Amino acid sequence: MDRLLIRGGQPLHGEVTISGAKNAALPELCAALLTAQPVTLSNVPKLQDVATTLKVLRHLGASAERDAERPDVVRIDAGTVHSTEAPYELVKTMRASILVLGPLLARFGAAKVSLPGGCAIGSRPVDQHIKGLQAMGAEITVQHGYIQALAPQGEAGLRRLRGARITTDMVTVTGTENLMMAAALADGETILENAAREPEIPDLAEMLIKMGAQIEGHGTHRIRIWGVERLNAPEGGHRIVPDRIEAGTFLCAVAAAGGDVVLRDARATHLDAVIDKLREAGMTITAGEDWIRIQATARPKAVSFRTTEYPGFPTDMQAQFMAVNCVAEGAARIAETIFENRFMHVNELIRLGAQIVVDGHTAMVTGVEHLSGATVMATDLRASASLVIAGLVAEGSTTVDRIYHLDRGYDRMEDKLRAIGANIERVSERTGA
Repeated sequence: MDRLLIRGGQPLHGEVTISGAKNAALPELCAALLTAQPVTLSNVPKLQDVATTLKVLRHLGASAERDAERPDVVRIDAGTVHSTEAPYELVKTMRASILVLGPLLARFGAAKVSLPGGCAIGSRPVDQHIKGLQAMGAEITVQHGYIQALAPQGEAGLRRLRGARITTDMVTVTGTENLMMAAALADGETILENAAREPEIPDLAEMLIKMGAQIEGHGTHRIRIWGVERLNAPEGGHRIVPDRIEAGTFLCAVAAAGGDVVLRDARATHLDAVIDKLREAGMTITAGEDWIRIQATARPKAVSFRTTEYPGFPTDMQAQFMAVNCVAEGAARIAETIFENRFMHVNELIRLGAQIVVDGHTAMVTGVEHLSGATVMATDLRASASLVIAGLVAEGSTTVDRIYHLDRGYDRMEDKLRAIGANIERVSERTGA
């Protein structure tokens, strides 16, 4: 099992290129199941979750391969799909595997998908996905750890979903994506109320529109979809939107460690809440259409925040910003409102010398002038990023274990950090180097 060894105290300077968004890549890879034509996606990050999704697509019978000369390009041909079952063995490590449910049910009229696993940061129920598909006429049973779904049978004997008005009980990103993909091939009009607004939703919608889908309102809380008989490959392919969480993570790394860094292929408009808080912490941030520059010349000031749905402060940035507050001047209150178990990184930050007190869904962080290096253990994807940031500013050496969590969502993070001045290396237990 690999780990990261970080020797702290180095400010960060230079440029880093942000990869494509994991949370856009996964649904868009699954959207390729909606057509029998070959689909080309570019700016696909090299992540463990992407590799898992490609394995799922191949198990279903699709071909799904990276281009040998351009590794960021993936081609999927779902014209050869011969199975509508996604087994537990493939999807147990990744909750986003539920995203094959809507496309399979919409195109083939049937699906059997294992209940997914993933990060242990709290309950992420799939009941809203099931509720929406049932509203579209699907017969769904959940037994033996699998969701089994059948679309209603039409006059011609074909099984097709029917358009419906769906109001989810909560804002759910993967639920919105699944139902939007399913509705693209349903009979009639579907209205999604209380839809998620994250930038990955409009990006998926734009891909579907290129494929021939009729969608309006993406990026708002009400999305309207008029189902079409068939979808085609997006002409010219589709380029995945930049990863706003990776960009935010690097911004927090510079805020904590100090320095002057330009992020390329990054969209500041997707990070308004995070950038506002970083400016409040004393950072100088400028931006253009596809770049962000952060200048950190002094110790950050502690900043309180509350996580909420987009466009509010993202829960996926809570741990990284907590790491900044750990070395900031003053004290700050952090309220986590999205997931009930997303403070698991706190105990590991305390091992590095952080002063944090948790009371339910609230953490009080009192900044210290110096953290001290130690061995810490990653507990989930974003927690692992917070430990890396803390390691960048800790005195001495920090070892971050269980970084397979990090590899699920960050494309070569240690290489990118090293390129801007961090003293960081990946160590393999198998080789000892």
